Amino acid sequence: MIAVFRDLFRYNGEFAIGFMIMVIILGIAAASFFSPYEPIDSYLVAMDAPPSAEYVFGTNSRGQDIFWQLTFAIRNTLAFGFIVALISRILSLAIGLVSGYVGGAVDRVLMSINDTFIVIPLFPLLVLLYFVLRDDMTWFVLALVMAGLGWAYDARLIRSVMISLRTREFTNTSVFSGMSMPRIVTQEHLPYVLPIVFSTFMNNMNWSIGLEVTLAVLGFTDVDTPTIGGMIFWANQHSAMVSGIWWWYFFPTLFVTLTFIGLFLLSISMNEYIDPRSRLDRMGNS
Repeated sequence: MIAVFRDLFRYNGEFAIGFMIMVIILGIAAASFFSPYEPIDSYLVAMDAPPSAEYVFGTNSRGQDIFWQLTFAIRNTLAFGFIVALISRILSLAIGLVSGYVGGAVDRVLMSINDTFIVIPLFPLLVLLYFVLRDDMTWFVLALVMAGLGWAYDARLIRSVMISLRTREFTNTSVFSGMSMPRIVTQEHLPYVLPIVFSTFMNNMNWSIGLEVTLAVLGFTDVDTPTIGGMIFWANQHSAMVSGIWWWYFFPTLFVTLTFIGLFLLSISMNEYIDPRSRLDRMGNS
């Protein structure tokens, strides 16, 4: 793992830039643990103060220091994306491995379910769930719902790799040696699939963060839990742009954009590393 990281950082500029961006983002998120304020408290500082030496990112109309509020928002937004990506990767991995290796009726049933999830319109469904659950639609419940809806595309990708792997000679050798299906899948096939899981992990984080920000800006989430979308929601509620409080929009938008860019660069660099030809070409030209 250390060797992979060293090669990526040395030969892949996208990985190095994305990694440095995410270090900055994670550093700001970690600063939330040292905040002098509670995340949900309001009217603690002067309202609508522009960025200054005292308030680096300014303050908002709710009497909150935007820098410290942003540290909580980034932490919660990253945690949200991580939870969604982790749970959905587990689901896509389990379904893709079993479907691709077993085949037959099991494959047809699982892929029918998979295709159903692919065609579900996610955004209208999430809005409908918000109106049905409303008070119960907490930050964590939304993460679980999105994880349950966000696994289908990658499960099909993993299945296609497994279909190829099960016809390889080493798979036949494992079967003839008496290895059970769980051992073959986890010990022989899983190492070939994990790079795909890692690269799609970042893509899934971007997808889930983007959808959560969109829902929060429209007020279809728990806006009392500080997130990037929640900050923009409250800025809209207080007509911050009309009032000239541009910093209330600017800093949340800036840092969520940097998060998207950082995760995207990490994802494409992982995709290049997975492809041996791309990896060798890049190393040869460096």
